[in-house]
Amino acid sequence: MRTTRRAALIGMSALPLVLVPGVAHATPSSGVSSTTLYERTVDGTTYTLKRITISPGGTTGWHYHPGTVHGIVLEGTLTHSDADCSTDGVYSSGDTITEPAGPDHIHIGRNLGSAPVVLDALYVDPVGAPLTVDAPNPGCDFQ
Repeated sequence: MRTTRRAALIGMSALPLVLVPGVAHATPSSGVSSTTLYERTVDGTTYTLKRITISPGGTTGWHYHPGTVHGIVLEGTLTHSDADCSTDGVYSSGDTITEPAGPDHIHIGRNLGSAPVVLDALYVDPVGAPLTVDAPNPGCDFQ
């Protein structure tokens, strides 16, 4: 058995070396804090309400959600961008936002203002799913 493994490893060493580019790393959030206000599971769906604060200059980092997120901005101004690098919304106090589910909806939220952004976000997820999934920068000149 050992001879067979050794022969297989020796045979593999004759194969050409193929270099594969490294996997892009997720962009971290910065200046973001949150508090869970409510969480409940009903019929296989978990509802989580969070109060999220983004400091001036802060960012959520690039990410997507396994479930739909519904939010309302309580204070400040949130700049929201999609993976095509365009700003798809600027949301101020009283504005609502809905983020669709899935990896084809990668986005980032940024606080480009001088006051904190405070928002309440309701995550509607399948039981056991994370609230967010980190994603690499899709090639935009901002984080």
